[in-house]
Amino acid sequence: MESIKTSKSIVHFNSLVYEQLNLYIKQTNPSKIFILVDTNTHDHCLPKFLSQMDSGDIIVEVMEMPYGEDNKTIDICTGVWEALAEYYADRKSLLINLGGGVVTDLGGFVASTYMRGIDYINVPTSLLAMVDASVGGKTGVDLGHLKNLVGVINEGSMVLVDTSFLETLPQNHMVSGYAEMLKHGLIFDEAYYNKLSNLQNLDFSELDSMIYESIKIKNTIVAEDPTEKGLRKILNYGHTLGHAIESYFLDNGDKTPLLHGEAIAVGMILETYLSHKICGLSQSKLSNITNVILASFKKVRLSSRDIEVIMDLLKHDKKNSHGKINFVLLEDIGKPVLDCEVSSNLILEAFSYYDKI
Repeated sequence: MESIKTSKSIVHFNSLVYEQLNLYIKQTNPSKIFILVDTNTHDHCLPKFLSQMDSGDIIVEVMEMPYGEDNKTIDICTGVWEALAEYYADRKSLLINLGGGVVTDLGGFVASTYMRGIDYINVPTSLLAMVDASVGGKTGVDLGHLKNLVGVINEGSMVLVDTSFLETLPQNHMVSGYAEMLKHGLIFDEAYYNKLSNLQNLDFSELDSMIYESIKIKNTIVAEDPTEKGLRKILNYGHTLGHAIESYFLDNGDKTPLLHGEAIAVGMILETYLSHKICGLSQSKLSNITNVILASFKKVRLSSRDIEVIMDLLKHDKKNSHGKINFVLLEDIGKPVLDCEVSSNLILEAFSYYDKI
């Protein structure tokens, strides 16, 4: 597969990954190399990565953070910043983020802010990170239970997609990433969505090409609107309600936290219903999208109290402006509509639709 050039970076795949990494190290000659992992990727991915990386005489330090979304915090950033300082990282140091979306988001933010910015490379190891978190330069952390409220947009030097790392993933994490791939089809390419939606007949030998296509879709969108002033907003389809649901389950000790894709799957069904009511998405498309998502994602039980808190969390969505909650909705598959205002009553109606299906 050909490498994908972004506005300020480049995405390499499989056979090119370590060749390009080692060439980059040789050409840039960083003062030190730091590798950020979590407790999972330390055990399952780091040994292979180190065996393929040729750092020459450059000192390599490994920094390990706890696994999980609840560790995507400023406190963990502080620990990584302090470790960089303790090991004398300077402006010519390189940070490599080896992990899923939490590691790449947090590591990218750390690199973008340490000494006002050092070079970093993302090596996504989950399906979600490959198709979403590692592309587009969004970095950041959660503020309490509020998703991605602190961060910057800053692309790394390159993204290295080695799909063999997916062999280490449990099935629910693979399905979580599948939600973002479906989203790319829904907002941009109906043919791609149709191919993904027929899981029963899906040939998983094609997974690499589908990941590649998903990354191309996201890159096309980001290249036109790097700082999310317009078109890039469509990538938030399913995320206005999905992020609020994810935040609520993350912060509520009585709930089992949802994976990102599990929450976004609920958000996409809710926002597809809103698309039907507001933008004229056909009933048949609403039914199709609902059925496709529920074929892979279990329904999430939401009480009236749950919904009340989730509705309150919508006030913190980053797309809001002048106190108004803005949604990305669909006129049709592949035809998104930006900045749609939705009444509270209609959002409650969407939750009722979800409850009854």
